[in-house]
This record gives sequence, structure tokens and C-alpha cells, in this order.
Amino acid sequence: MKFKRIFVLILDSLGVGEAQDADKYGDNGCNTLKHIMEKYDLYIPNLEKLGFLNTLTLEDKENVDAYFTIAKPTNIGKDSLTGHYEIVGIKNEVPFRTFSESGFPISLIDKIEQATGKRVIGNKVGNGEEIINELGDRHMAYGSLIVYTSADSTLQVAAHEDIVPISKLHTFCEKIRKITMDEDLQIARVIARPFNGKNGKYKFINSDRVDFAVKPPAKSILNSLEDKDLSVISIGKIASIFDGEGITKIIKGSKNNIDTINKLTDIMEKNFTGLCLTNLSDFDTLYGHNRDVEGYGKAIEDLDVEIPMILNKLNNDDLFIITADHGNDPTFSGNAHTRENVPVIIYGRNFKEPSKLEPLESMADIAATIAENFEIDAPVIGKSFLELLK
Repeated sequence: MKFKRIFVLILDSLGVGEAQDADKYGDNGCNTLKHIMEKYDLYIPNLEKLGFLNTLTLEDKENVDAYFTIAKPTNIGKDSLTGHYEIVGIKNEVPFRTFSESGFPISLIDKIEQATGKRVIGNKVGNGEEIINELGDRHMAYGSLIVYTSADSTLQVAAHEDIVPISKLHTFCEKIRKITMDEDLQIARVIARPFNGKNGKYKFINSDRVDFAVKPPAKSILNSLEDKDLSVISIGKIASIFDGEGITKIIKGSKNNIDTINKLTDIMEKNFTGLCLTNLSDFDTLYGHNRDVEGYGKAIEDLDVEIPMILNKLNNDDLFIITADHGNDPTFSGNAHTRENVPVIIYGRNFKEPSKLEPLESMADIAATIAENFEIDAPVIGKSFLELLK
């Protein structure tokens, strides 16, 4: 075992350029990081030292503090589940279904109403905050559930905490998850979205959001680590994405990225052997989908400020990896994810001469590296780069 603890920080949606099959997704020319930098004067000196900006061009960098490269997506689809699946070594060849053309079929809406005893309003496609502010007053008056979807494979259920208690909303979504397991629907996630506020000024309570995902289609390195009695710690929405599969400790989602980072640094002070996966979801949820370039840029800068503290928490036998699960170019039309390569930054305190690595042919190379380090079965996809880390 080369590293006792491995930390993987997933910057949700922070892609670094169109994937080789971007044309199949209508995403030619997408580049989340590059296009943010073109419209926002990004200042991230700490991430720059790690080679983060060089993932855009893969040019060599002198005196870099980490190995850096990109990883290419190979799983079908560009949603959060398929990206996270690939990072932990799960091959997924069946795309999840989206309902962004005309919303959900009436037959499904009828089943939701029967299961919850509530009327459904909405059945719209679009930005969640815009939808709850359009329909929130009506929801408050009649107690109906607001149901909507995005360009991704999601069925999202929103309700004000004063009308539907948060625990009740979670229960409703569990029931809806069972309904949507029909193979013809193939919905990746049912998401509970509680909100508060009044008089048309409503805001989501992100800390109480819960994603009810389908079970992963196969075992992953998370299961193999758990079987070997090694720790698998999830921070943020990671546990929801895998429906708890292979997770030994769940740390719930937080109010924002910085709060999530604080939970990560708290865990870094604990003694354990194994893997810790953390997802910073604000990049995607608050800025990518809302096409907020400035907000996205500021969020990257906020992360940059935290980088020295994170690195200082690492032990000599720790490995720290920064990556992403897909892109979400805030300069693109619509509000969907974009099919992009993702950055891969690999830091260890004892690396002698870190440098650029060749592009990884799959995001699953991360999984293969983790598997080799902990001497568990290699995933069905991915090639380890452990021997390159010196």
C-alpha cells in the first residue's frame, strides 16, 4: 500500500474542453473553464501552482506542485451518475432517459398523485428557482407538489417546508422513486427540493436536498474497499448518487461548497485507512445550470483560497486528487451539462518531480489507481497510473 488515505475532490461540472464525441451530444466547442476565464478575470494562484490551468492546453509547466492531466469520458451520457460511475470504475452503456422535450407523461403524474395524495402542478422543464418562484404562491395556497425536470435525467419535487414538512417530502420522493423504477422510464434520480421564503421570493434549502438515485448497474471499487474493511467516506451528494452502495460513512450535504470543504478538512484530521470522496455541487447546481459565469468564477476563486489549508492537512502517505464528473459550460445555450474532458490533479507531499501526465483514456483510470494502491480487484474499465507517481 503506497498511500494510506486517498482523497478525491470532485468539482461538479468543471470541465476543461469538449470530449472527442462531443458532437454526438450537440456540444461542439464547449469548454467550461476556458469560457469562464474569457469572461471573468479568474485569479487562482494556488490551483495554478498545481497545474490546474495547464489542463486546458496540456502544456508543460516548470516547478509545478502536482501531476496534472485530463481524463476522457467513456460512459454513455453526460449526467452526474454516469460521470461518478466512471470515476469509481463502473461501465455504463445504457443512457438514462430525459424528459426535456415535453415533460413527464400524464400516466406518471397520475401515479404520483395517487401515491402521495397530493395534486401535482408544474410538470415543466427548466431552472428550478425560476419554477418555484413562478408556482410557489399557487403551491402555498393549494398545497400541491411542484414537479419539474431539467435537461438531465431527473424528476424533481419541490415543496415549501411550511406546507410539506421536509421529512414528509423525503417520504414522498421515496415513493416516487419506486414508481419510476419502470424500465420504460429509466429516470436516473428523483430529487427532493424543499424551499422556504414567501411572497414570490423563494429559495431552495440545499442542505436538505436529497437525491434518490437508482442502484449502480454493477459493483465498483467502493464495494471492494468495503469488503476489505477499508473506509469509504462520502461527503456531499456522493452517497445519494450511489444509493449508499459501498459507503461506510456518510457525511450529509452542506449549505455550500465552503461548508463542504470544512467537513472534508475535519475528516482529514481523523485516523482511517481508505478512500474519501467529496463532491462540491455549487459549481453545477448554482452556477452551471443557471448560466452564471461570474458566480462560477467566484466559486472557483473561493475554492482556491481553501487549497493551502486542504494540502496542509495531508499526511506524508496521503494522496489528493482533484477532478470533475462532466462539464456545464455557463456560456452555452440552454441549461444542460456539456460533454467534456475533466481535469485530473494529483498531489502528494513527497512527490519529487511532479509534471504533466499523458491524457487518461478514461475517468476510470482514477478507480484503477485507487484499486491498485489498496490491492483490491481492478475495475472492469480503467488503467492505473500509480507507478507514475514518484
